[in-house]
Amino acid sequence: MLTSSFAFNVGVMLQAATLGKHIYDITGRSLDIGWLGLAEFGPIALLVFVSGSVADRYNRKYVAAISLAGELMCALVLVGYSLAIRGDAHPAVWPFFAVGVVFGSCRAFLSPATRSIYPMIAPDGGLPPIVAMSSAVWTSAMILGPAASGFLYSADPWIAYATTSVLIVIGIVGILRVKYLREPAPRDPDEKVSLHSAMEGLRFIRRTPILLAAISLDLFAVLFGGAVALLPVIAEEQLHVGDVKYGWLRAAGGIGAATMAAFLAMRPLRRNVGRSLLIAVGVFGLGTIVLGDTHSYTVAFIAMVVLSAADMVSVFVRGSIVPLVTPDEKRGRVSAVENVFIGATNELGAFESGIAAQAFGTPATVIGGGIATVAIVGVWWLGFPALRNIDQFSDLDTSENPA
Repeated sequence: MLTSSFAFNVGVMLQAATLGKHIYDITGRSLDIGWLGLAEFGPIALLVFVSGSVADRYNRKYVAAISLAGELMCALVLVGYSLAIRGDAHPAVWPFFAVGVVFGSCRAFLSPATRSIYPMIAPDGGLPPIVAMSSAVWTSAMILGPAASGFLYSADPWIAYATTSVLIVIGIVGILRVKYLREPAPRDPDEKVSLHSAMEGLRFIRRTPILLAAISLDLFAVLFGGAVALLPVIAEEQLHVGDVKYGWLRAAGGIGAATMAAFLAMRPLRRNVGRSLLIAVGVFGLGTIVLGDTHSYTVAFIAMVVLSAADMVSVFVRGSIVPLVTPDEKRGRVSAVENVFIGATNELGAFESGIAAQAFGTPATVIGGGIATVAIVGVWWLGFPALRNIDQFSDLDTSENPA
């Protein structure tokens, strides 16, 4: 599972870095990066209840494989279109947005399916280490994907998209070979697919204060911190660097996150879990402020390393809390809602940042996002004592939560 995850995540990160740069080079407008984010976010939000129910009712590895097949088709379309517009001085960008819509639709089903698999392959008591290793795999992909993007894109964009296609194929093969250590909880045969059952994930989060606090904290942090999506603009207009250095700047986030993920895999958090989550999100906000204020490539690189390391602490803590407090029969639906609130908010944050950058300029947008993130941490620290006072993961028990 981890090998498969590594392969397709490298491909996705490579494609994401390439696509944003490709669109910006064609139009020169930061707003178009925002439109791409919205194109990917829309279907994820619209399909949230359907995708969660699918992950809970059907074999999750088959749902994931079919979703990856859809992402493979997106990558192949980008290969073909990149070849078709070679030499065109003013190519249309709407095909990129159309691919974004299809990609977002596939991602809507992939995320809840894959995230619900980890509790089924983890040994008893082994979920937090599995989450840490999964995070390390994901962040390693964050290094390799963007770094490779800088080199491959400078050669030719279609080469980057073709590489993504190959990596997704490897991911599909790997995920189909996953073996479960425990079977999913039995489903009620009389339960029918309905809007009421599909919305159970949202209702469960609302009834569980710790879940609501953890997910909503990251929702606002990712939304305001979405200014990181403006890295193509920051690299060109603020730092004045080319494609390769841009690729390494994107990879800097992966370096920080992977380093922290490796540390957490070796020495997982054992005490003060809730406080660590809140402090980490605060550091993420401070790093974002530095990124928006600097004109030095070195300082920007370090800021990306630090803010991404802090974000990895948040990912690890939330990634452990959610499955630990969620019964297996609801994990797909809860993960789908979490995917919209957290994962898809990356795309919505990119849209918000693109609009704000067009109106107020990139530095003001990035700095403002960091300040807002720090302010959110202060509000949550005071307003959600249940989250702040989590000491150990072992304190969390699904049996204590409302069914």
